[in-house]
Parts: sequence; structure tokens; C-alpha cells
Amino acid sequence: MIRAATPADVPVLHAMVRELAVYEKSEDEMRASEAQFHEALFGERPAAFAHLAVDDATGAPAGFALWFLAFSTWRGVHGIYLEDLYVRPGRRGAGHGKALLTELARICVDRGYQRLEWSVLDWNEPAIGFYRALGALPQDEWTVFRLTDDALTALGGDR
Repeated sequence: MIRAATPADVPVLHAMVRELAVYEKSEDEMRASEAQFHEALFGERPAAFAHLAVDDATGAPAGFALWFLAFSTWRGVHGIYLEDLYVRPGRRGAGHGKALLTELARICVDRGYQRLEWSVLDWNEPAIGFYRALGALPQDEWTVFRLTDDALTALGGDR
């Protein structure tokens, strides 16, 4: 079962993001608090959205998709950028990841969005194979750039 996250889900979402950070060998970069998640997802002006995959038999959260709206200047419409897709290791292979992506694709189709995009680490072969099996295509000609920490402060502080 896939459902939209509620404020009561923030602790489990936060815990699963930490699990994802460990899996991606980036636990030291995980700094977000539950309060920040709550504000981003359910504050006065939500900046992101989340859906949970819930195990039908146990009712336990099996995974999540956290996403936000993007905009394509070339297409002239919104799309969804999937920030994180995670299924707990013991729940993988049961269709939760596909169900989460199917829900996001349904939202795109229903709302007239023309893109569903995400990034994947180049070493994550199981995820890459899964995405390719769904018909997703890598955008190899693009390179992701990011400013954080001191570099961001240095550039943003330059007035």
C-alpha cells in the first residue's frame, strides 16, 4: 500500500533517511532533524512531499519516496524531482519501490507533469538495473554540480 505521509510519519521518515545515508556511505552528511523534516513537509509552505510504502501484512513502513516539484523551461510545465527513494533491505524485492515510482508517475500523469527525474549513485548497480527495467534512461550527458558548506557561504556571502 502506498499512502501520503502524515505528520505522525516524520520520525520513521527521518529514521529511513538515516538508513539511506548509511547505505550510501554518507552518514556523516545526514544533518537534518525531525523538526526540519516536519517543517519542510508540513509547515506553512511545504517545500517537499513524501509517500510511504506500507507492508500490507504488518502495517510497518517498508520504504518511502521524498519529492518536490521541478519546472522545465523547455517543456513549460512542472515535473517531479525524486530526492530520495528507499526501501528497507528486508522489504526489497516485494514491489514497494515500483509501487512508489508508479504512484509518482500517476501524479505526473494526473497533473499534466511531463517529467519524473532523480539521481542515482553510479556504483549503485542494483538501483540502476531496477530503474532501467522500468524504462528509465540515464542522462549521461549531464553532470550534477553542488555548492555546500564553505563554498556556498563564500559565494553567497559575496555582496
